[in-house]
Amino acid sequence: MKLITNIAGALLGLLFLIFGLNFFFHFIPMPPGPPEGSPPALFMAALYPTGYLTFVKVLEILGGLLVALPKTRNIGLLFLGPVIVNILAFHIFLTKGGGLFDPPILLITGLSAFLLWSGRRAFAGLINA
Repeated sequence: MKLITNIAGALLGLLFLIFGLNFFFHFIPMPPGPPEGSPPALFMAALYPTGYLTFVKVLEILGGLLVALPKTRNIGLLFLGPVIVNILAFHIFLTKGGGLFDPPILLITGLSAFLLWSGRRAFAGLINA
């Protein structure tokens, strides 16, 4: 089980590291953006010029590095948790489910859920007083 958890952590960390670094270095071609004036376009129009998306991408890179290492995996999941929830919320509410079942979204969601489940004892202290 430990080997599977380490592989899942490495994959999740690699995904966030690649997509986070792509924001800065543009080595993966980006698909065309949403239609102008649509809710996703308006949302992204608020994130880019304010620098908020840059902050999120830095957290993705940091969280990806932390999740990839077994000793820092749980703190990495705490960094990436809000990012993952916002990715899912974007696809559920702003695109009305469009892109929700794309392979990277499913992989990120599945790997993070698996890692949370495998480390549930470490996170139990946050819930139980």
